[in-house]
Amino acid sequence: MKTTRRKFLQLSAAASALPIASAFAKQARVTKPIVISTWNFGLRANEEAWKILAKGGRSLDAVEAGARVPEGDPKETSVGLGGLPDRDGKVTLDACIMDENGNIGSVAFLEHVVHPVSVARMVMEKTQHVMLVGEGALQFALANGFKKEKLLTKESEKAWKEWLKEGKYKPIANIENHDTIGILALDEKGNLSGACTTSGMAYKMRGRVGDSPIIGAGLYVDNEIGAATSTGVGEEVIRIVGCHLVVELMRQGNSPEQACKLAVERIIQKNPEKVKVIQVGFLALSKNGEFGAYCLQKGFTFAVHDVNENKLYNSTSRF
Repeated sequence: MKTTRRKFLQLSAAASALPIASAFAKQARVTKPIVISTWNFGLRANEEAWKILAKGGRSLDAVEAGARVPEGDPKETSVGLGGLPDRDGKVTLDACIMDENGNIGSVAFLEHVVHPVSVARMVMEKTQHVMLVGEGALQFALANGFKKEKLLTKESEKAWKEWLKEGKYKPIANIENHDTIGILALDEKGNLSGACTTSGMAYKMRGRVGDSPIIGAGLYVDNEIGAATSTGVGEEVIRIVGCHLVVELMRQGNSPEQACKLAVERIIQKNPEKVKVIQVGFLALSKNGEFGAYCLQKGFTFAVHDVNENKLYNSTSRF
């Protein structure tokens, strides 16, 4: 009787293991390569990043190449060349980058350089520091071959002079696809990287820096779990160290969209009235290539490029 019972238990254990193994196999299936980025201009950024990913290239190279697209477009008023200035009429740029090994580089309050994301990468690869700001960042950039250029376009200057007539600082949710491009990629080798770059809030106080160049706030990458980036009013993202929070929530088993939603809810809990008139959104990518986003207000879009297509999505939202 004991022998029969033992065999029965062994067979039962083997049978019960089959569904678990099958479920694990399904969960572990990876979608790669893939690149995702914030807002409508993410479509063009993704196209440039995909040129690298499609050839088996590194995710770090892909996110840098993608971020440089809106940075170099004078028609984009929230990133790089053409960015709307601060209240003194000066265009100041912020950017950061992070690779699969946890290496990071960042610049903030940088003037006269079109591609801050590339300066941030150089900080990461050529210095023992992780962030350079202001005059020091500019000095470093010029010493390493970057050109000093005028960033304030005629269109942005005209808009600034119009703003000066009243001089009111009131960010408006989703206006002109403000304010950041965050871009995340998973390459053929299964490695994650991310980048984030912006000219920040239009007509901000001189010296203001938001979440975009701050690792853990505007961007975070953990190659074991996933990556996240953010957009919107950076002050609110900094308060909760938003992108690090999103990745940690993914570590706890939440999907990318669920993690983004929980981070947004954390912001709401801190100031339930204020969040009804501002925009904050998170975008996340898991190690398996699953992606998701969540935001406060309707209107946040993000682009996804995989082996099938480059497609624009509307983020789910709270309000």
